[in-house]
Amino acid sequence: MYKHLSLIVLLFVSTKLFSQKDSIIPTKILKGQIVHAEKNETLSAAHVLNLNTVQGTITNEDGFFELPTRVNDTILVSYLGFSSIKLKITNDLLKGNELEIALYEKPEEVKEVIIKSTKLIGVLEVDVKMVPKDRFTRIHINGLPQTYEVGKPKKKNFSSPIAALFNPVDFLYSHFGKKPKQLKKLQKLKKEDDLRKIMAGKFDREVMMEYLDMDRQELTDLLTDCNYSDYFIKKASDLQMTEAVLDCYENYKALKKGKIERDKLPKKN
Repeated sequence: MYKHLSLIVLLFVSTKLFSQKDSIIPTKILKGQIVHAEKNETLSAAHVLNLNTVQGTITNEDGFFELPTRVNDTILVSYLGFSSIKLKITNDLLKGNELEIALYEKPEEVKEVIIKSTKLIGVLEVDVKMVPKDRFTRIHINGLPQTYEVGKPKKKNFSSPIAALFNPVDFLYSHFGKKPKQLKKLQKLKKEDDLRKIMAGKFDREVMMEYLDMDRQELTDLLTDCNYSDYFIKKASDLQMTEAVLDCYENYKALKKGKIERDKLPKKN
């Protein structure tokens, strides 16, 4: 009995020491500059995100940034139209010298995006009717909690009952159950203003794929199962995608626990 108790105490102490390991590693400020690899021009408004601590920043007009990091953290550096890079933080990178990170342009062309404005008068009941919609669009009006999407979402046809058990939403539920830290990281992305600003300007899905352990097609399948349209999946920002995934997870969790009926799901935000 005493041997069994000693083993439990030893495991408890080992687990506690292991959990404190990250907090022992000192945090230092990583300083650097993002530049165009071929033209050697500075890139302002580039995104720099610490994937471990979920802290992010945007480069200033001269391409400089500062970000709290620790040894073994991984940072993701991205810029619209350029290939992103992931960088593992080492002791050498945190010695105080400014780091220069060069990004290369993507080979494919970046298509021109045309944004059309809509004149709103400030009365929600009227403005809802004035916002243009097509049969795929999901829209959100500031001040109203719900979104509007015209057209019915696609339904997947599973080849067998066994195949239906392994749908992306089930994977998401299981994934967050086994890796609760990943769920907390996604929640942090949508809560903090600096992170929201970064994610609102990203459309590459890289952060989402990193935290969800999914590739691009798997992420698309997940949002399809969550009843989001093709238009939304293709056009939404990474911030909107994050909110959609979290909303889908909360609804599905409630379904699994029997708190709500499937035909009475809350409307998506």
